Amino acid sequence: MRTSSNPAFRKLPSGQGGYATFDRQGGGMMGGGAAYADAQASQAGFGRAGSGERALTHDDVVIKTAITGGTALVAGILTAWSGLYALALPAIIVGFVVSLIVIFKQSTSPVLVLLYSAAMGVALGALTGALEFSGTNFQGIGFQAIVGTFGVFIGMLIVYKTGAVKVTPKFTKWLIGASIGVAVLMLANLVVSFFTTGGLGLRDGSPLAYLFSIVCIGVAAFSLMLDFDMADRAVRDNAPAKFAWYIAFGLMTTLVWLYIEILRLLSYLRSE
Repeated sequence: MRTSSNPAFRKLPSGQGGYATFDRQGGGMMGGGAAYADAQASQAGFGRAGSGERALTHDDVVIKTAITGGTALVAGILTAWSGLYALALPAIIVGFVVSLIVIFKQSTSPVLVLLYSAAMGVALGALTGALEFSGTNFQGIGFQAIVGTFGVFIGMLIVYKTGAVKVTPKFTKWLIGASIGVAVLMLANLVVSFFTTGGLGLRDGSPLAYLFSIVCIGVAAFSLMLDFDMADRAVRDNAPAKFAWYIAFGLMTTLVWLYIEILRLLSYLRSE
């Protein structure tokens, strides 16, 4: 197996009680789309590098993931600082549509992957900025959400590397089922919220909303292991180097979902 100069990926083992406008501005679409995208991405077929084609390395994955993550971060910061909060819903729709194109075509196009990252960065930046400037209770919440997301990412990488939880076929089926189940509940809550205040009570800051957000964070966190495993298998099986863009996309869908759920949970805690 190829190793990486990045120690984080070296020798990977084989194998208004909260912010009320989240759902109305597309929070349900974002979370549901991310859950579906991650479930589909985990089953992508990557093939093998052809003659004269460079094979994938862990360094390729690290670099492409850093580029996509950096694109989202810059887009988010610029959107939050500029106050262009109205871009949240259009950006979510663009990101969701692009994600479906990437998934169904299993596209390795850097243009599409970076477009998705930029759109999601704008969406998250708009939502975060709207929270940050909606009152003193929410100042600094964006930084906390970023730190929390990064912390979960590192924690799950350690869990994967040490083999504390192994990515088995049974684990994968269970996690994909949980992701799809969560996505269905999100969309159902969104639909019901158009007719009943608070929807099913999954996003209204109630005890049930707390529990649902924690479950979503847990599912998103463990979904990262599917992304790590996909990267590991692709490197082991000599996938084409360009497949790194698809892996980076899979990681971004999970990180976007994880960030929005952490941000939402923090908004519940800060509104008390």
